[in-house]
Amino acid sequence: MSGVVSSDWRRNQAAVTVATFIGFTAFTLVMPFLPLYFEQLGLHDTSAIAIWSGVSLGVTPAITAAMAPVWARMADRYGRKLMVARSLASFVLVMAAMAFVQQPWQVLALRCLLGLFAGYGTIAMTMAADSAPPQHMATAIGWVQTAQRLGPALGPIIGGALAAVLGIRVTFLVAAAGYLVAFLIVVIGYREAGVDADRDAPAVSPTFGELRAVPHFVLYLGLVFSLQLVDRSIGPVLPLYLGEIGTSAARVPFLSGLLFTVVACAAALGNQVAGWFLQRWPAAGVVTTSAAVAMAGAAGFAVGPAVGVLLLLAVPFGFGIGVATTAIYTVAGRAISPRQRNVAFGYLTRAYLVGLAVSPVVAGLIGSLSMRAVFVVDAAGLAVVAWVVRRHMRG
Repeated sequence: MSGVVSSDWRRNQAAVTVATFIGFTAFTLVMPFLPLYFEQLGLHDTSAIAIWSGVSLGVTPAITAAMAPVWARMADRYGRKLMVARSLASFVLVMAAMAFVQQPWQVLALRCLLGLFAGYGTIAMTMAADSAPPQHMATAIGWVQTAQRLGPALGPIIGGALAAVLGIRVTFLVAAAGYLVAFLIVVIGYREAGVDADRDAPAVSPTFGELRAVPHFVLYLGLVFSLQLVDRSIGPVLPLYLGEIGTSAARVPFLSGLLFTVVACAAALGNQVAGWFLQRWPAAGVVTTSAAVAMAGAAGFAVGPAVGVLLLLAVPFGFGIGVATTAIYTVAGRAISPRQRNVAFGYLTRAYLVGLAVSPVVAGLIGSLSMRAVFVVDAAGLAVVAWVVRRHMRG
């Protein structure tokens, strides 16, 4: 891939952002209700439902993490647009097939298949970064990450309403239709420069050894993993924590959802303004300060204040993580050449997905000892992130 900045970069950014938003929304229309779907498929033992749900939900990001650099290298050879279209098309077929399964193992098999062909989020971010002029790279990345944030915030709400009215099986078909729309937006709306010429040339993708030579690349991997580890830690424990600090059982579901939404919206705002910060201050200072802001929010959570205060604390927590994440992807994108960007973002996404898979497990283990300890550990982890960046990230 030539990495030439397209004159249609705003059109490309819009196509990638909207398709990503639709895709992430469609995914979360149904996946939060997978335990209920297993119940419909004949499982009634709570432990069995939990095991099938946990394995089915965890297997997709695990396989996606393993495959991310592979698909990135394929994108170098055949074009990024084609790889994103391939991935979205696979979601159309798998989501539609989910509506017709009859046995729990069939759900697991389709989730494995989904992980094998997923990965459009990584390449979409690379497409946005490559299309944008260098001074707008942070904005392009921020928009895609915002779409990845807001989609999962809205998906469960829409999916819950659809499942109540149409049933879970039909909701899978609605999700498939959403992916079809996203597929068409990418195919029609995104204009890729230089693909034909590049297809005829030998594709020489960078090795991990080459990427390690890029200043701070291994540090970027660790930072993305660490931020994701903290970001996703509150999900498994927040409903239980609200009950522990005195929230009535009847209010826990609503308040949990509200807190998740506030965190997601604050993080999306952080994704948006990260570019503005990077234009005015060094990247190390932006990441250090935003990590410290998120640390303050996590530490406040650990105190166990009133729910109204928790809602206020959710803002700096989400905002700080959103700014730091976009800033890291942006400085990584600027530090590597266009030839390396696909594979480099593939490794960054692998770090992201490993954090996504590991975080609920770690949070659950810590939460089994103390719910407050989860937020204490989060705050300590963010403090370490801020210290490491301040000490080691230069230039």
